[in-house]
Order: sequence, then structure tokens, then C-alpha cells
Amino acid sequence: MDALKSLPEDPAELRAVTERLMAEVQSLTYQNEKLKAELHGDRKARFGSKSESLDQLAFDLAEDAEIEVAAEAQKSETAEADSKPSERQHSRKPLPDHLERQDEVLSAGEEYGECGGSLY
Repeated sequence: MDALKSLPEDPAELRAVTERLMAEVQSLTYQNEKLKAELHGDRKARFGSKSESLDQLAFDLAEDAEIEVAAEAQKSETAEADSKPSERQHSRKPLPDHLERQDEVLSAGEEYGECGGSLY
């Protein structure tokens, strides 16, 4: 816009200024159209006709009763399953009884003998 305050006398310079102004006008026009399209989409989403109708939103009470019966049956099945003690299942077999077991308790702060490091 500063270029419009003092226009050059040379025709080549005038053409360059005109080209810059035309590029700016095109850019602003494109931005304006983009914002209009975005605003139109937002308005259509907010105020446009809805795809749901009252017929689609009507509930069938018979289905509700069936759902309630199925939920009660599921609750009773889970209550029976909870009353049975769950057995711990492993994918590996227990160690044989003839193997010797050694329990060693290590506390933090003791040095470990083999590597000389300390346990944290």
C-alpha cells in the first residue's frame, strides 16, 4: 500500500506494482472464498436439516424387556462364576520335589559378593 502513495513514472515499474497488487487481490479473494465456504459448512452443520427423524428415535419397549431379561441372566451367570474358587493355571509344570531349594533374602544396601556392586 505504500507503493500507491508515490507511483513511479516509469511504465515498467508501474507494471511491476500493478502485478504485485493483482497478486495481492487474487490472494485475498481466494482467502475470502475459502472463509465463506467454511462459514457456509459450519452454518449448514449447525442449522441444517437433521438426518434423524422422530420415527428413527422411537423406542420399542419390547426390546427393552428382552434386554433386561438378558442382563439379569448374565448377572446370575457371573455371580455363579464368582462363587467358585478360581484355580491358578500355569503353562509350566512345578519343579520336582527332589530338587533342593535355597531361600536367600537380600536387603537393599548390602553389597553383592560376586560382582562387588551394591543392591539399591
